[in-house]
Amino acid sequence: MSPVTGADRRRALLICNAKARNGGLDLDAVRGILRAGGIEPVEPPPDADCREEIRARAKDVDLVILGGGDGTMNMAAPALVETGLPLAILPLGTANDLARSLGLPLDPLAAARFIPTAAARPVDLGWVNGHYYFNVASIGFSAELAGELTAESKKTWGVLGYAVAAIRVLRRVRPFTVTIEHDGTVERVTTIQVSVGNGRHYGGGMTVEETATVDDGKLDFYSLEVAHWWRLIALLPALRRGTHGRAADVRAFQTQEIKIVTRKPRPVNTDGELTTHTPAHFKVFPKILQVFAPDPASRPGPFDLTALGHRLFPNHETPDP
Repeated sequence: MSPVTGADRRRALLICNAKARNGGLDLDAVRGILRAGGIEPVEPPPDADCREEIRARAKDVDLVILGGGDGTMNMAAPALVETGLPLAILPLGTANDLARSLGLPLDPLAAARFIPTAAARPVDLGWVNGHYYFNVASIGFSAELAGELTAESKKTWGVLGYAVAAIRVLRRVRPFTVTIEHDGTVERVTTIQVSVGNGRHYGGGMTVEETATVDDGKLDFYSLEVAHWWRLIALLPALRRGTHGRAADVRAFQTQEIKIVTRKPRPVNTDGELTTHTPAHFKVFPKILQVFAPDPASRPGPFDLTALGHRLFPNHETPDP
């Protein structure tokens, strides 16, 4: 990459979450890559609030580069929407589901090399009770799982931490009743989890729906109306592929707005963080944010395991599908 000088240089607010799983990354290499590509990083103090920094420096920078996981991206979303600044992502989290949904390199240095020549593309945001999210919001099993996971376990075990916590949560999961209102219909069902997806991937390897994208202007809803917890194990392959909506005990549909009511307040998990409670009002805000990402046509398709493998293992031979 040839160095860029003069009027073509851009200024980027570079904020990295030191508490993310890979938050200890030495940023010197990242800074060098960005500067060689014509981007001058502007860095706030390590303990600064990312939202306050984005708002305060909005007139002084051309873009925001966030290093962290999906929780970091969600934290910054309100300020990004308010300022209109485009977002570039350094994947430093445990699952990095948004980066995978967008087809971004998961290696932080590869992601940094991508930014200087990348185009900013519009993406949707999900919204629930005033909270933005990129990937999936859930009530029930996934919310209990989010409460079980600790930052320490995610940093120590990575994606494996999700599986360990899931086994513990499965032992105590119980069905509950929800009232679902959408598109002029009201339904009352018994479920162990309802999920409302804006993006494609979530939970370190799950897929909300096989054709879902972060820019399709839709919410993908599903409800796991299973009789026994062990049915989740049988559904796991379909949940990973995003084909679970075809199962007889899974209710699935697409919409743009939905309301969920439970008998007593239940926590809502948005991309791994417990941020609100039922009753929950969900909406999608189409193309509300600009993110530096590959051309959507280059994203892996529903069963494009080879392309996905190259994203997950950029420096290694891709495992056989």
